[in-house]
Amino acid sequence: MSKVKFKFNTKSLTYEKIELNIWQKLLKGLSFLATGLVFAAIIVTLAYTFVDSPKEKQLKREISFLTLQLELMNGKLDKASTVLSELQQRDDNIYRVIFEAEPIASDIRNSGIGGVNRYSDLEGFNQSDLVIATAKKLDNMSKQLVVQSKSFDEVVNLAKNKNIMMASIPAIQPVSNKDLTRIASGFSYRIHPIYKIMHFHTGMDFTAPTGTEIYATGDGTIDKAENEGNGYGNHIIINHGYGYQTLYGHMSRFKVKPGQKVKRGEVIGYVGNTGTSTGPHVHYEVIKNGEKINPVNFYYSDLSPEEYEKMIDLSSRANQSFD
Repeated sequence: MSKVKFKFNTKSLTYEKIELNIWQKLLKGLSFLATGLVFAAIIVTLAYTFVDSPKEKQLKREISFLTLQLELMNGKLDKASTVLSELQQRDDNIYRVIFEAEPIASDIRNSGIGGVNRYSDLEGFNQSDLVIATAKKLDNMSKQLVVQSKSFDEVVNLAKNKNIMMASIPAIQPVSNKDLTRIASGFSYRIHPIYKIMHFHTGMDFTAPTGTEIYATGDGTIDKAENEGNGYGNHIIINHGYGYQTLYGHMSRFKVKPGQKVKRGEVIGYVGNTGTSTGPHVHYEVIKNGEKINPVNFYYSDLSPEEYEKMIDLSSRANQSFD
């Protein structure tokens, strides 16, 4: 039951009962309702601002979980990248060295993935930096894995053709010289026999009587068989593949012609004294990727360890070359 309200009449000095009409009652009710709604709105706003709903709590837990998983994934990617880097090092410095293959250029291994706005769709979020960093790592690793996979395919093919490669690389002396008495000059600075000045001797000289057989030191194709009045004189160049060539100079005559296939140990010509030469011998050179290198490192199929040590000693002595 609602309370009855009175007001004091100062004129009659009596209390009079307050009676509201319908509109006054309605206005009063609306006033109470408005006040309640305002307080309710304030309470709801504060609740949504400072107190999470069950749904929000669940979403925040999921975001936290996914962020943690993304960070863990980044750590695993870093470890996988380290393993991939070790594989690349082995590939370049072991596998490819064994099979006489050039290492893969670093700019090919580490080339990035194009597209300025490739990751623009990932921007604008709270964890955008972490997501973009992870995406970049995955893309770079995928690119490097493709390169490494192709490299291993190439190494497998090289391994399958290992026998062919080993037969092609120079591995014996160009003349039969088991007693090593015919080495006249090695790969180093020597006195020129005609000009009497120091010059770099780019091969090894093997003395032998004119007409002594000269052998191909590895399988290959005759690249040149030329006659010159000076220089190397009558000389042959064999292309062995895998970046290797050998040159045989000052020959008396040839037994092969350009384009002919030869096998290691096959006679290709005979010792002579043609060109710039002061006595019968064969001037022998080994060329790798266009650079002349010391032939003394390529007799492993022809000499025992003791004979090889003796050859090193003889070829390193300072003397006059024959050409």
